[in-house]
Amino acid sequence: MKVVLFCGGYGTRMRSGTPGDVPKPMQLVGPRPLIWHVMRYYAHFGHTDFVLCLGYGAHHIKEFFLNYQETTSNDFVLRGGQVELLSTDISDWSITFVQTGIESPIGERLRRVREHLEGEEVFLANYADVLTDAPLPDIIDRFNGGDVGASMMVVPPPATFHCIEVGENGQVGGVTPVSEMPLWVNGGYFVLRQEIFDHIPSGGDLVADGCFALAKSGRLLAYPHRGYWRPTDTVKERLALDEAYSRGDRPWAVWERPA
Repeated sequence: MKVVLFCGGYGTRMRSGTPGDVPKPMQLVGPRPLIWHVMRYYAHFGHTDFVLCLGYGAHHIKEFFLNYQETTSNDFVLRGGQVELLSTDISDWSITFVQTGIESPIGERLRRVREHLEGEEVFLANYADVLTDAPLPDIIDRFNGGDVGASMMVVPPPATFHCIEVGENGQVGGVTPVSEMPLWVNGGYFVLRQEIFDHIPSGGDLVADGCFALAKSGRLLAYPHRGYWRPTDTVKERLALDEAYSRGDRPWAVWERPA
């Protein structure tokens, strides 16, 4: 399946405010940017045809792939001044780069790459900045087994806040971590049919417009995942991922698991 990656937002909570800041998907986790980790996840499961919805900082993403250094994350032999790779990351990848606007909402970005999805009745989509170890083949199988227009992976809220049960007189009756409440949030991993385009107006949003419309007609499927899932909305979250990578603690790197 083709994989649409939304990588054109400002990522304001990740940026320092300095002109020329790289977009959030290009923030490093280990030696590679976030977007590479997301793409490597999909490629591990055989999905190597990517459509990148570019916007802010597009040149950073283009330059990374145009000048891709395989030796950064692959073993190699240097013989007679020539590099012989022992393995490769992206030699079998197809990547389509599409400028979808600086201010465009996610739904509008999807609309602007529709022509690159012709013939793809079902395709995958992702925000390009969330890492997980979710079983992608299971997600797709469950989607294919139902009469639905879209599937959204949902996860428990990651926040460290607590829900407080307050009585009429102000007395606290209970304190419960948000993550333990029977709540689910959007995990950012989608399986979509072409009909999603019927529900996204010009300038619209993928979730607020497209998924909401499908949910009202009973055609939106949730895939609950309680395993590893980490967003990177802030510098703190990105640094935590980078430190985990350095420790060798990277559950999202499913491609590193023994075959």
